[in-house]
Amino acid sequence: MTYTNVCKHCHKVFRSKIRTLCCKECRSVDDSQLDDIVQYLKQYPNSNALQISEELGIHPYEILKFMEEGWLGTVNGVFSRLPDND
Repeated sequence: MTYTNVCKHCHKVFRSKIRTLCCKECRSVDDSQLDDIVQYLKQYPNSNALQISEELGIHPYEILKFMEEGWLGTVNGVFSRLPDND
């Protein structure tokens, strides 16, 4: 069985034996972005998609897509207010 897929980067329609969101030609883009995100999260583990986006120049939508695809996980944390320094 083969699947018809559409690349999320170049929007090319391609066929493969598995369902995938990225063609072979664009796989290096995903790999590079994911490596950068993982390195950033190792240094700043409590970062959100907007912080990662601003620092690395990767659109927040791409970061959220990595999460939807299962490449990145989420953690429910608790935020507390820092005291005001008056």
